[in-house]
Amino acid sequence: MKNILLIATGGTIASAEDGNGLSPALTGEELARSVPEIESLCNLDIVQPMNIDSTNMRPADWLRIAEVVREGYDTHDGFVILHGTDTMAYTAAALSYLIQNSPKPIVLTGSQQPMGNPFTDAKINLYQSLAYAVDDRSRDVCIVFGGYAIAGTRARKQRTMSFNAFCSVNYPVLAYLRQNKIIRSGSPATSPSEDNAPRFYSQLDHRVCTLKLTPGLTPDIFRLLMPDYDAVILETFGVGGVPELGSDDASFQEAIFNWVDSGRTVVMTTQVPEEGLDLGVYEVGRAYAEHPGVLKGGDMTTEALVAKTMWALGQTREPKKLQELFYRVVNHDRMNEW
Repeated sequence: MKNILLIATGGTIASAEDGNGLSPALTGEELARSVPEIESLCNLDIVQPMNIDSTNMRPADWLRIAEVVREGYDTHDGFVILHGTDTMAYTAAALSYLIQNSPKPIVLTGSQQPMGNPFTDAKINLYQSLAYAVDDRSRDVCIVFGGYAIAGTRARKQRTMSFNAFCSVNYPVLAYLRQNKIIRSGSPATSPSEDNAPRFYSQLDHRVCTLKLTPGLTPDIFRLLMPDYDAVILETFGVGGVPELGSDDASFQEAIFNWVDSGRTVVMTTQVPEEGLDLGVYEVGRAYAEHPGVLKGGDMTTEALVAKTMWALGQTREPKKLQELFYRVVNHDRMNEW
């Protein structure tokens, strides 16, 4: 049997009611014992680097989880990370950039109901995640949840309570899990690579924020963000619309160009969930298409854009190198149109 490392981090799957609401309480060992059927799937080692609500997950925690995977990489055939659902898509995206070209699967899962709930989805999610991790065709970072395997850069939490909480944005699901069967879709099972060795990274720039345009927003927000952030993920209207003026008649274009000309980064994306960005369609977006320092998010998710920008800025501040890293396709994160 294969050797799998189970990395427990907390989340709803490990939570119990303590009179003040649900909070993580169960250990990884206790969660594994709740699903005795997994004993026939693999040899299981368990570590617990943290036991937190995923709302409290931070970039430093992503680095910690990646380091746990790195330390156990040579002695294990795959990894399953138990994680809260609220920030699981961010963590999956971050791990996709921190651990690239992995021939071994790194699977994130959790549940919408705690393991101790009589109607929980935790048991099937844990079982199917381990089943996916021991399958010879599985690789790279993904989320297995609600009967779907989703690339780690393409997942988004779509529902707050239903068991099919996650969807795959602008990319096919990798596989469907039906009882004990894994049904692969037509999407590639592997990522393009020159060799079969993973590459680990250990640097992130956490000074990245997301700004969603809303009618009436003032461009002065960029000046206010300057002391604290190196990059802004700007969620524009439609396929890339940015207002000419804010509510105070100040120019958005001037504010954004001042931001990037100061050495900071803007990543343009859309707040529309599907189909992505195209700055060339409308006059209100075309001005930004070729301005140095403005990066285009294409059809990537906001979660992946946040993680990729943190990763890219963690490696370099040189504009050309930053652009090369940002537009490099990693774990199916964008259409390769650049």
